Amino acid sequence: MPLFRLPAVLRVVVLLMTLALGSLAMAASSDARPASLTTLKIEPLSTAPAVNTSELVIGDQKVLADGTLGAAKLAGLPDSARPIAGTMQSNAGWVVTVDQAGARQLWRHEATSGWTQRAAPPLTPLPGAIRASGQAHLLVLASGEDGGVEMLSYQTITNAWARLGPVAVTGAVSDVRLHDNGFALRTTASAGYTAVTIESSKRLLKALDWIVIVLYLTLSAGVGLFFYLREKKNSNADYFLAGRNVPWWAAGISLYATGTSAISFIAIPAKSFATNWHLLAQNVVALFATAAVAILIIPLIRKLNVMSVYHYLEMRFHPSIRTVSSGINIVLQLGGRMSIVLFLPSLALAAVTGISVTWSILLMGVVTIAYTLLGGMKAVIWTDVIQVVVMLGGAFFAIGYVIWHVDGGASGFFAAAQADQKMDVFNWAFDIRQPTIWGFLLFAVVDVITYPKDQVMMQRVLATKSPKEAGWSVWTLAAIVVPGSLTFFGIGTALYVFYQQNPEKMNPLLNVDATFPHFIAAELPVGITGLIIAGIFAASMSTLSSCMNSVATLISVDFYEKFAKNPTQEKSVRLAEWMTVVAGVIGVGTALILSQINIQSALDKSWELLGLLGGGFAGCYGLGMFTRRANWQGAIVGVIGSLIITFACWRAGLVNPVFYQPLAIGGCLVVGYIASYFFPPPQQSLAGLTIFDRKKST
Repeated sequence: MPLFRLPAVLRVVVLLMTLALGSLAMAASSDARPASLTTLKIEPLSTAPAVNTSELVIGDQKVLADGTLGAAKLAGLPDSARPIAGTMQSNAGWVVTVDQAGARQLWRHEATSGWTQRAAPPLTPLPGAIRASGQAHLLVLASGEDGGVEMLSYQTITNAWARLGPVAVTGAVSDVRLHDNGFALRTTASAGYTAVTIESSKRLLKALDWIVIVLYLTLSAGVGLFFYLREKKNSNADYFLAGRNVPWWAAGISLYATGTSAISFIAIPAKSFATNWHLLAQNVVALFATAAVAILIIPLIRKLNVMSVYHYLEMRFHPSIRTVSSGINIVLQLGGRMSIVLFLPSLALAAVTGISVTWSILLMGVVTIAYTLLGGMKAVIWTDVIQVVVMLGGAFFAIGYVIWHVDGGASGFFAAAQADQKMDVFNWAFDIRQPTIWGFLLFAVVDVITYPKDQVMMQRVLATKSPKEAGWSVWTLAAIVVPGSLTFFGIGTALYVFYQQNPEKMNPLLNVDATFPHFIAAELPVGITGLIIAGIFAASMSTLSSCMNSVATLISVDFYEKFAKNPTQEKSVRLAEWMTVVAGVIGVGTALILSQINIQSALDKSWELLGLLGGGFAGCYGLGMFTRRANWQGAIVGVIGSLIITFACWRAGLVNPVFYQPLAIGGCLVVGYIASYFFPPPQQSLAGLTIFDRKKST
């Protein structure tokens, strides 16, 4: 699409972003590095710390992980290996040993694979002076080469040791205990203990970083104001579906923006840093599913000219199924999805940049509410286009910057990554505990059968000009999602190689999910940091705005227009505007509440709730589109049956929560189809409502 055919406001945006990226690229050409974000802190203690009572678990054997470990015989270790120090980290036992010649070894013990030898430490640890740190680090206090003491760190993923700095002591070390983020030691020349700990600092954003972030937020709000001043929103189609006049390519880009949240921006690089590219296979398999969706599903739904995808369930089955499924979707959006996509990236950024979690949530929330309220669906979609440019622009720059600073450049990066099998994509094992190609095929089939289940995604498809362009929008999504995902997986692998070569640059106190945010704060030049953070904001805001507009649409279309005595389109739009604000405030408020409670528990429960409540009604789409015999009675029985099956598995802990949704969908399909034979066949015309009758639609 030529630049001059874009809306005027977007032409300005594209030009400004091009100039900004060019300026930032010039600024990034400098090799200057900020100071390290971790320091070694040494201070005397007024009281003695508690004695270490942690245990080292090796199979059925349990021993104290203190200075007495040297006298223990650990099953499976070579007879020549004498243990010096050991600890547990990430469900694995880690032990440093010395052999008869004085050579040091590091061993990892896992229940499934037994003992594995890893990179040897550069110095000999003091007895019992090893501990876990963060999710993937070991801290070690070792005897220095000059007779002193030195702090070491070991990264369990990259298999790399770092020397963090010497510790000046007088006399021989007589006792070492665990203390805070390090150790406390006592020498023969001192009656008290001295703390040796790791202290983490944050890199505060500079003026140029804030200029980039404010520029992005201003542009986003400006898009909403532009469409508010230019467009009239007196009809449902104008506000909810952008007048059904959105270009197919813009709708496709918006689909990608909506499906890619800031959680993906942070979590995918962390996952590929820690493992490999097996999860990328899901996107590859999804390409084939997308083809089926674009050919079979999208034209069928688009020809119906509905505003709510749940209207299909009323047309095919019964009004009550539409009402209940729409209500559940609203609750799931308000109670989980919106707050999580706001909170999690804010938490990760706060850990390394010093940006307050509260301010991050408020900045993203207020600006998103403003442009979604003012511009409706048209502002949401065109802002998504901007946000994909910002998000992928920052991601492309990040991966290029990391590879540029890897020893050997691109060739060195690929050689190191392939040597450690970090780019393996396809796992052909028949193991449901692993991300295998077979599991992804199952998910792809389920996704095709139930694709219309998500109003947030389908609203973009419904906003296109015709069923043909609706299909093209999904093809556009397919064209973006694999290279986009490849970029984020590549960032994680590039970070693996970079930190394997520069282990001293990692922060041993952080969790794995903070790897990319830490790199952003610790390594990137001023200005580029602001660009990447703007990209993270963009990923969150695109998902948030989509959820807000979706909730407002469902409340107006599925409830007000259906149950009000004298509904009008003007009142429906006004209600949607109010509901946009209400939904945004609830999302922001819930995110702020999450910042004060156990987020891990809240996140786990939200995903469980999504699978337990949402899967059954999603199965109704499969019954409706892929069978002629299914009726509304069978669909209701199928939903109830899926709830019983899923809740039983949940109570008994039979499956991982990730399988709740496909289990519920499968239960609804099987139970609902069988139950339909106990009731009369559907009495209404099915023209245009199944894949078998879609050509009969007008």
